[in-house]
Amino acid sequence: MQTLNLLSGQVIPVLGMGTWQMGENPKHRQDEINALCHGLDIGLSLIDTAEMYGEGGAEEVIAQAIANRRSQAFVVSKVYPHNASIKGAIAACERSLQRLKTDYLDLYLLHWRGSIPLTETLQAFQTLQQAGKIRSYGVSNFDVKDMESASKLEGGKAIVTNQVLYNLSRRGIEWNLLPWCRERNIPIMAYSPIEQGRILKNRTLGAIAQQRGVTPAQIAIAWLLHQENVIVIPKSSKIDHINQNLAAIDLKLSTEELHALDAAFPPPTKPTSLEML
Repeated sequence: MQTLNLLSGQVIPVLGMGTWQMGENPKHRQDEINALCHGLDIGLSLIDTAEMYGEGGAEEVIAQAIANRRSQAFVVSKVYPHNASIKGAIAACERSLQRLKTDYLDLYLLHWRGSIPLTETLQAFQTLQQAGKIRSYGVSNFDVKDMESASKLEGGKAIVTNQVLYNLSRRGIEWNLLPWCRERNIPIMAYSPIEQGRILKNRTLGAIAQQRGVTPAQIAIAWLLHQENVIVIPKSSKIDHINQNLAAIDLKLSTEELHALDAAFPPPTKPTSLEML
């Protein structure tokens, strides 16, 4: 598995497993657990979640998948903005740890910026880090202005990542946010890499996939993995999809294929507002 070095000194895989919408339906729980266990078995150690996902249900699913193998997993969770005060974030993290049945998170993120001052959230994150409850911390859905504001605050220089919406059809961050983060060695974590399936019917994507004998989703993930300093976290609730996601690491796109994808999904030509799902 390819990895990136975080500013905290941790090593993080460039490809992981997302858990959005997991833990919402008891009928699917065992399949979700089995899928995550399989991912760990084949080397996909990065698991991304949030207290928002299934209102903690996704974290409970992960707890069963990582039971007796916590050291094999790199677990990321996120705190709601309305819980991101000093006391609130610490309490939210403790609840996440209880649901995950672990005593630490590898990475803890602010899910998006809310009304609570960032100074409070960063203070809570530093307290959690010093207590050994979290190894590193970062943010999610932050634009350049948010990143600049955070970096000026106490503890802001220790932000190790920014998780944002990024895929072939959502390339706005390439204008300024991605370069800003790259200059500071802050990896982008790309969520919704296949746009919840909406981009998979694109003719160019389909043609390249057919020529390669792979799926359009694998090409879309391979394109993201081709981008410098980017981590990809596709949702992973089915074993066959997990196998396909891992295989995307070995797909090296040619210059011609990259140009064709640029033509089908043009890069930004001006600043755009940060997009969210």
